[in-house]
Amino acid sequence: MAKRKKSEWYDWIKALLIAFALAFIVRTFFFAPIVVDGPSMLPTLHDRDQMIVNKINYRFNEPNRFDIVVFHASEKKDFIKRVIGLPGEHVAVKDNLLYIDGEEVDEPFLEEQNDDGTLNVIPTNDFRLENLPGEHETIPDGHVLVLGDNRGNSTDSRLLGVIPIDSIVGKTSLIYWPINRMQMIGK
Repeated sequence: MAKRKKSEWYDWIKALLIAFALAFIVRTFFFAPIVVDGPSMLPTLHDRDQMIVNKINYRFNEPNRFDIVVFHASEKKDFIKRVIGLPGEHVAVKDNLLYIDGEEVDEPFLEEQNDDGTLNVIPTNDFRLENLPGEHETIPDGHVLVLGDNRGNSTDSRLLGVIPIDSIVGKTSLIYWPINRMQMIGK
């Protein structure tokens, strides 16, 4: 009887260790939770939204325009922003319009619907890529330009310069908490 109880405890401990090891592997290499900190991605993401970061997507693919990504802004701080410019492109904003290589690009995620049903566009101060830190004429290979959706209150490429792709932790598109905001965020 004592030997049977010992075997049962051993089986439970072994199962728990395997479960913890699998959870560690999944969190480290595949998916991780993140909490949105601050208003820089309003109206798309709200402060304290909890999301899942897909860490494996960019091991096989390059970021796409308008992906929402998490990246290492410093050793201690990760930021969540939207990819706007890709390697080899020139980016500018003039009169609230985004231009990629001189062509106007629509940003529907910057439109908020007012209570009366009209659209309100979130303003973006004019800038050109060459006026940002690094003074690049085009975005260098292995880098992207990121902006927060709340352009008036966002620390992004306008202050940080272009972001190395290898500093991107992953792509995020699922809000899982709070429950009333649970949704997939698309382009």
